[in-house]
Amino acid sequence: MSVPSLAPFIAKRKWLQAWVKPLATWYTNAAGYRQLGLRADDLIPEENDVVQLALKRLPPKDAYDRVFRLRRAFQCSVSHQLLPKEEWTKPEEDAPYLTVVINEIQAEMKEREDLEAIIVSKREKNTKEGH
Repeated sequence: MSVPSLAPFIAKRKWLQAWVKPLATWYTNAAGYRQLGLRADDLIPEENDVVQLALKRLPPKDAYDRVFRLRRAFQCSVSHQLLPKEEWTKPEEDAPYLTVVINEIQAEMKEREDLEAIIVSKREKNTKEGH
């Protein structure tokens, strides 16, 4: 799930951020998921073991809201309609909720790998003559 990102590079340069921000906003609106009431994290594929574990760790309200959004979007898709404009996901509502849990799980997995890779060796006592 970890992908290289240009975001930190762009965020440090105000001139580049001013150029990229309108393009990013346009792209997000053109993607169309907000018109179906979805959030960006709703689009993460579930076929990954890490994502499955993250979904199990979601608080019950977040899990319920996610299923509701997905079912409502599916109904809209089947009927070939968009939600009314007042029901679209607003940019301030489109905050990550699943990505945070995924990142925590990946950090735990990396820590577990590091701990399992540790080689423990017994120290040899310094034996000097006369002691």
